[in-house]
Amino acid sequence: MKLTSAQAAKLLKKLNDDFTAIISREEKSHTFNAAMGEDPDTVRPEYDYAQTQNELSLLEAKIRKLKHAVNVFNATHKVPGYDMTVDEMLIYIPQLSRKKEKLADMRAKLPKARVEFVRNTSIIDYTYTNYDIKAADADYQAVSDELSKAQLALDAFNGTETFEFEI
Repeated sequence: MKLTSAQAAKLLKKLNDDFTAIISREEKSHTFNAAMGEDPDTVRPEYDYAQTQNELSLLEAKIRKLKHAVNVFNATHKVPGYDMTVDEMLIYIPQLSRKKEKLADMRAKLPKARVEFVRNTSIIDYTYTNYDIKAADADYQAVSDELSKAQLALDAFNGTETFEFEI
């Protein structure tokens, strides 16, 4: 079957949800309580140990196989417009996000700001920026634009490029 990365992510979510549902059912049925004098067979929940373990093993194998296929795809395919593979882009985008966050803080600073008033003293302290706020603002704009461009390129790539996956 051919999948895009976006489709693979949705399939992976479904497989993980199915796995979690089986685990949840197993936790509710692999043991049970019966009152003293009550026939345990009348309150015994339906549970097949071997079948449940088999279902879980099959799902784990599918999840492993799909994650591996996605990892191989991400490590071997370059995103158009960037000289980076998908996995490099998945590192680059959070780096840009951190840089954007730092620059947002730096561009919002005042050149000179009064430090919180310290009691029992008449000395007033100030914090001064040691950089050009306009340069930080310009860098913020550039990083913000680059982040948007990178995210859009990766989204487009993940929604169109396919890879082969056999369940």
